[in-house]
Amino acid sequence: MQPKTLLEWLDYQQRTHPRAIALGLERARMVWQCLGAPAPAPIVISVGGTNGKGSTVAFLESILAAAGKRVGCYTSPHLLRYNERVRVAGMDATDAQLVDAFARIEAARGADSMESVPLTYFEFGTLAALWMFAQSTLDVAVLEVGLGGRLDAVNIVDADAAIVVTVDLDHQDWLGNEVDAIGREKAGIFRAGRPAIIGMPAPPRGLLDEAARRGAKIRMAGRDFRVTPQFDAWRWQCGDAGLTLPAPELAAPCQIDNAAAAIMALHALRERIGWDAAAIARGVRAARIPARLQQWHKAGAPDLVIDVGHNPQAARVLAQWLGAHPVHGRNLAVFGALSDKDVAGIVAPLLPHFAQWHVCGLDRDSARGLSAVQLRERVPALNAIAHADVATALESATAQASRTDRVLAFGSFFVAAPALEWAHGAGYRWTKRV
Repeated sequence: MQPKTLLEWLDYQQRTHPRAIALGLERARMVWQCLGAPAPAPIVISVGGTNGKGSTVAFLESILAAAGKRVGCYTSPHLLRYNERVRVAGMDATDAQLVDAFARIEAARGADSMESVPLTYFEFGTLAALWMFAQSTLDVAVLEVGLGGRLDAVNIVDADAAIVVTVDLDHQDWLGNEVDAIGREKAGIFRAGRPAIIGMPAPPRGLLDEAARRGAKIRMAGRDFRVTPQFDAWRWQCGDAGLTLPAPELAAPCQIDNAAAAIMALHALRERIGWDAAAIARGVRAARIPARLQQWHKAGAPDLVIDVGHNPQAARVLAQWLGAHPVHGRNLAVFGALSDKDVAGIVAPLLPHFAQWHVCGLDRDSARGLSAVQLRERVPALNAIAHADVATALESATAQASRTDRVLAFGSFFVAAPALEWAHGAGYRWTKRV
């Protein structure tokens, strides 16, 4: 019997394919062709990279919306509800819309035949999002790459412009232990003759070589477009085109780099999409996305910061931000991680910044999650207090903190999601950037 509710569909998808990850485009492309391979939008922008993808998508969505464009965004993973992954005109997909899209994908993969095409959970969701976009009369579709690039299901669509925000070590079990090799995989979303935006000024050689081999039109940060900080503002420059822009609401210095890459993609497509300086400024300022150094406040309680950072590069950004934004009291960490992450590499740059560590188990939330005991064993130098779950760790950390202290919950989307729920329940409020 076919699933009827969204939860039933998601459970069904997880049971349909025995492997959570199975890289390759053949399965998704075959099903998409069965659906007629409709274009998701007249213009498609793909966003890949190790870190910064979600924030870059948020900047693109906000700027395009400010310019009056109808935008569809596909992102992953979600934090609190699956519906967050698919947005049309700023609204999350409804359960009914997702159920209808999943039913169409199920029919197209030939589920009732002996030759049905198996799809992973991610492939199923990607195809459903693309189908919804194709039915939504969009101006632009913005697609976040899930893992890698070349073999990610999003890559069945030929993007009109593609961004690789950053390249660093993560998902080594699938992408390898060399940044050059990872860079080559990320460059797989670039297309011949089309803009390839590189958001870092010193990318790995493998990324540049593969982009050149593919014949993409490379636009690289620090070479083809530049960022200059100013007092409470910043300057974006590409040749004769320049913009003075407000500081984004999103915290962390890297957010300006993410915004700059998004703007470069729009500049490269300006003849098709338009170029509205005022809309760019409004969009940069208005862009928001949860759990990216998201700051929460509650009267009489320590401040709380929630971040999805889950690899060494993200940890270095967190360390930089903590150093630039000291508190009168102490920093306390609430940290959890998945088993395939470089836990020692995440912890190393942050050790000098935290007076106390509370580690939380994620083994109840994910088959890949480490228990608190396992996590503490991986980094004995932490001398951390172990807790069964995120909520318990937050209760303990905030109880032991003074009102001048700050608690930072990070390490995984599986930390950020329950931390957001806990913050709401504990009476915290999302505040603007410092």
